[in-house]
Amino acid sequence: MAKGTVKWFNSRKGFGFITPEDGSDDVFVHFSAIKGEDNEFKTIYEGDIVEYEIVDGKKGPQANEVTVSEKGPRKSFKKKGSYF
Repeated sequence: MAKGTVKWFNSRKGFGFITPEDGSDDVFVHFSAIKGEDNEFKTIYEGDIVEYEIVDGKKGPQANEVTVSEKGPRKSFKKKGSYF
């Protein structure tokens, strides 16, 4: 099983990339490869440490059976100004 860090993931589009810890090229990840409960929204976040299997995808290596082993820091969004 390979290990890496989520470089970015767009939950609206359902895909992103993982940077492998071994320094090899980034690996494509599709939301359907993320393991979770059947009715759970499947997403990963930038900075998450993940474990995954590498399979041959249509355009090269692709992550499969992705699980989060350590959550990365979450970005907080601060509102600017007042809305009153």
